[in-house]
Amino acid sequence: MAHNEYRSEPGWLGALTRGFRRACPRCGVGRMFSGYLKARETCSSCGLAFEPLRADDAPAYFTIFIVGHIVVAGLLYMEKVAHPAEWFEIAFWIPLTVVLTFGLLPFVKGAVMGVIYASQSGRQRYPAE
Repeated sequence: MAHNEYRSEPGWLGALTRGFRRACPRCGVGRMFSGYLKARETCSSCGLAFEPLRADDAPAYFTIFIVGHIVVAGLLYMEKVAHPAEWFEIAFWIPLTVVLTFGLLPFVKGAVMGVIYASQSGRQRYPAE
């Protein structure tokens, strides 16, 4: 399906949501990643080139921001309510931080790539087509 056959371009929220699902921000059907964080060259459904949607370091910054807020708030709340032993806090919060960080990172990267796609409206962004 050619680009001009789509009824309308998704807005930034639609592109962000599609990207968060790790789907193509244009059609929402094709997969955006071929591995954990490796973007495919093009969408298998609509042919959108993913190379211009370079997220660089932004997903890592946003992921650390999100995870940091969850972990610090949880740690402070746990300390206030239960005051557990230090070994328990270390054994609980460090693995949780690692799991949340690596778990959220591909989703945040997809969302950032979706927003980059939405923000480039009206510009030449389909070099592979």
